[in-house]
Amino acid sequence: MKHTVFHHLHLCPHGDPADAIADAAIAVGNGTIAWLGPLADLPRDYADWPRDDLGGAWVTPGLIDCHTHLVYGGQRADEFAQRLAGVSYEEIAKKGGGIVSTVRATRAASESELFNAATARLEPLLAEGVTAIEIKSGYGLELAAERKMLRVARQLGERFPVSVYTTFLGAHALPPEFAGRADDYIDEVCNRMLPALADEGLVDAVDVFCERIGFTPAQSERVFGAAARRNLPVKMHAEQLSNSHGAVLTARYRGLSADHLEFLDEAGVAAMKAAGTVAVLLPGAYYFIRETQLPPLDLLRRYEVPIAISTDSNPGTSPATSLLLMMNMATTLFRMTVPEVLQGVTRHAARALGAADRHGTLAPGRAADFAVWSVASLAELAYWIGRPLCARVVRRGQTVYTRASK
Repeated sequence: MKHTVFHHLHLCPHGDPADAIADAAIAVGNGTIAWLGPLADLPRDYADWPRDDLGGAWVTPGLIDCHTHLVYGGQRADEFAQRLAGVSYEEIAKKGGGIVSTVRATRAASESELFNAATARLEPLLAEGVTAIEIKSGYGLELAAERKMLRVARQLGERFPVSVYTTFLGAHALPPEFAGRADDYIDEVCNRMLPALADEGLVDAVDVFCERIGFTPAQSERVFGAAARRNLPVKMHAEQLSNSHGAVLTARYRGLSADHLEFLDEAGVAAMKAAGTVAVLLPGAYYFIRETQLPPLDLLRRYEVPIAISTDSNPGTSPATSLLLMMNMATTLFRMTVPEVLQGVTRHAARALGAADRHGTLAPGRAADFAVWSVASLAELAYWIGRPLCARVVRRGQTVYTRASK
């Protein structure tokens, strides 16, 4: 059994700078936190354990990217160029582009090709202190391809030092072979795809894109009903382009999260608060599609709805592989504070995964998953743009990443 006392560190155990401990220590035994607190209070039981001096660095819980579409084939840079020329996201989608173009590339790719492409997107996130991540399917839109995506997501969690949570997003878009038959496709999602993938142990949660270019609230509710029959938690892409009242529907099913939310209204906020549903804000998508409707931050704050921040890493609307950049965007674009965004990528992001008992905070009895930052102030995490700040990542008590020194 390996014992280590990490010391000479500034500790932010809950993602809130107000709760920081200036001169702290973390005692870790067999990958689990045995004790943490001020170094001066280190119990005698740990006094003789080997020491690891972190040189006065800041330590936070490992970061969590709670909304990504990391596994897919191809890229959509040409569509980005079209949008720059004035073509809307909805127009591109109606002409066979958008999600459906990625579907074609994903269906054509092998598992190994998808794994290699996703690895290139995952590694920058790991180098920024991410120790848990959600990965959605939704670019297969048929059983075999959805299975392939979810298998690759599981493989990423087996091959890399990160906890991967898989979400089945079969109801992401209408595949070409079901054109004009959205209800029939929802039958396929609910009665064939979800049962098969759940039985194979590939699904941790179920998502749906409830929007004018996605699926109606009634169709979305059918997906939620199918998830409930499998005792699977739900979440939703809600209120991104219009107010379809998806957040209220998600709250009715006690969903883990409602995500995007630019067009969320007060009724939706109130319903989310009552249900304990997390608001996941995605500033990368807001920025990339040049949205101008801000999420209702004042309402979310007034109702004390927990707010998470994520990359929404995907090929069409947020080709982002930096959670720190999303923190900066959330402060500059959404007017969020540093404590809000830091908790948004730790404790609240853990709640959005349904994993608040495992991730997002550091406490005795929990896994020793934390990020070590070479900064003088935690505000620097949301301040610098493009500067590597994570000096080291510890997962289950073992160093799994160290930034190369120049």
